[in-house]
Amino acid sequence: MVKTASTMLSLGTAAPEFQLPDVVSGETISLATFKDSKALLVMFICQHCPFVKHVQVELAKIGQDYQEQALGIVAISANDVANYPDDSPEKLKQMAEELNLNFPVCYDASQEVSKSYTAACTPDFFLFNGAGKLAYRGQLDDSRPSNGIPVTGKDLRQAIDAVLQNNKLEFEQKPSIGCNIKWKPGNEPEYFG
Repeated sequence: MVKTASTMLSLGTAAPEFQLPDVVSGETISLATFKDSKALLVMFICQHCPFVKHVQVELAKIGQDYQEQALGIVAISANDVANYPDDSPEKLKQMAEELNLNFPVCYDASQEVSKSYTAACTPDFFLFNGAGKLAYRGQLDDSRPSNGIPVTGKDLRQAIDAVLQNNKLEFEQKPSIGCNIKWKPGNEPEYFG
């Protein structure tokens, strides 16, 4: 495990297009899936990462808490399953079902979608407004495995609420910290280093 921080993609960046299979339903998920949403949360996760395991119940809770609001949510995993079989689509499906996730969990086999978002770690969060522009990127909250701070989702929830209410985000956006994405050998992006 290499402790890695978010790249902090420039605010205002347009959401990169993607077409990925949902590991549970098999349906193809894309930006168009969320065309009626006022905001879209794209999160990069995986099944085996201790940082994701630390917050996975909160991620499921966010899905439940915002299901009646106009928030689209998609989780994407891109880890190299040849070297990290615990992150295979089958294991991701099992995780999604055990946590009762109410949003798609997609597998990025080529890792190109993850690169287009400049995803660097798991978990890594990107929140886009209704115009498809990046409004927030960074951490869920200040909690990390073994730091003793409770998992609340404070930072991400504050950002979601602001975007859904068309308010400007007036707080510091701190990078997420997690395990590095497990790139396929020779496929590491230039921004990852």
